[in-house]
Amino acid sequence: MRGDGDGWAFSASGARYWGRFGAAGLLLRAPLPDGTPAVLLQHRAWWSHQGGTWGLPGGARDSHETPEQAAVREAGEEAGLDGARIAVRTALVTADVGTWTYTTVVADAGERLAVAPNQESAELRWVPEEEVAALPLHTGFAASWARLRSTVAAVPLHADDERRRYLPRTVVIESEMFLWATAGAPDAEPSPLSSQISALLPS
Repeated sequence: MRGDGDGWAFSASGARYWGRFGAAGLLLRAPLPDGTPAVLLQHRAWWSHQGGTWGLPGGARDSHETPEQAAVREAGEEAGLDGARIAVRTALVTADVGTWTYTTVVADAGERLAVAPNQESAELRWVPEEEVAALPLHTGFAASWARLRSTVAAVPLHADDERRRYLPRTVVIESEMFLWATAGAPDAEPSPLSSQISALLPS
């Protein structure tokens, strides 16, 4: 039922966590003009939990939702994003206290989408990925950021190679290694992982 996830879950120690069925957030990447990735971050409203810190749009999961559905819905509510323009790549549990989990849903957009913050946000900003760690981050996001950040990897491709239209994008290697794959010149020095990336792209 819509909204039935709103409420607190409690750990064995009595600590409380928002989301009766867990929570999920959206880590959305999009290319900057130079092709490197930016991440959409939410500057949390001062009155909210850990207000003034930066984190991901997200919130409580409803009982009928997958983490992916919850994260995309919450991003629509909190940032005005159109779910049809979001390509989900993977999801991983980044916090687990036994009775409650937080799932980070990793996704891409073809461009930096326009945003419309609601009352839960002081600001929404596309932040160059290399600058994320310098911000005052929500403690939960800060604890998981090292696992979530990507490494830029160029794949040498000829100008007429059809695979160019699928890049840049996030590529997941071995379940929890994130690469920001870009199309390089055919004579460019390939990434050591270029062959693995190519195998994961649609032909």
